[in-house]
Amino acid sequence: MHEQLRQDAEGVILFDPTLSPQVDGRWFDPAYWRDRAALSTQAGGRGGVAMIATPAGECVLRHYRRGGMVAALMGDRYGWTGADRTRSFAEFRLLQAMARLELPTPRVVAARYQRLGLHYRADLITRRIPHTQTLAECLAEARLDAELAQEVGALVARFHRAGVWHADLNAHNVLMASSALYLIDFDRGRLRAPGQGWRIANLQRLRRSLFKLGAAADGETVFDRKIWTPLMYGYERTLSA
Repeated sequence: MHEQLRQDAEGVILFDPTLSPQVDGRWFDPAYWRDRAALSTQAGGRGGVAMIATPAGECVLRHYRRGGMVAALMGDRYGWTGADRTRSFAEFRLLQAMARLELPTPRVVAARYQRLGLHYRADLITRRIPHTQTLAECLAEARLDAELAQEVGALVARFHRAGVWHADLNAHNVLMASSALYLIDFDRGRLRAPGQGWRIANLQRLRRSLFKLGAAADGETVFDRKIWTPLMYGYERTLSA
């Protein structure tokens, strides 16, 4: 894994030169790709993401946006506390660290921040994982069964065993491809020392997400028997392997 810095009038860019030797500010402008018939959009996250066809391959361009009540006040601006602590640079480096650990995540291409006095805006580009569905989509299609739940548990355990804490572990951030499962969107994630407390809290966040999406429509007892017990079996078996 490599990283290279580039600064121009529009901001500071951190990129992987092994994926593309040149990345500039235009890469983070959806209009640039639209003018080249290289842009498609897909709903998801706050404000959605853009799919772009780049020299580094099919990629996902994500602009960081705030959520909740603070979004009305700050929108897409974050408080400046240093380049290395920007959301985009931190996620770039976490994704590279996870790649070194051979964890199933998207390959990161580039990150940018644009400083605005005491604030900044940020963007991230990752390689697109083709032919996937989210766990939420599988649930909506009634395809979340015990076997898949066990695989999801094993997936989460691989990250927890490596000390990776996902700040927003939910059914929209679990991707299923034909041959593997992936975790995406590691904004605010970080590496942590082993600990049962944060691991359990992470799992409970995923459980609440599944409840919110209707996985327990037949009752919590049925959900536990059909989904959560197999998920935890896959989790515990992989965590202790």
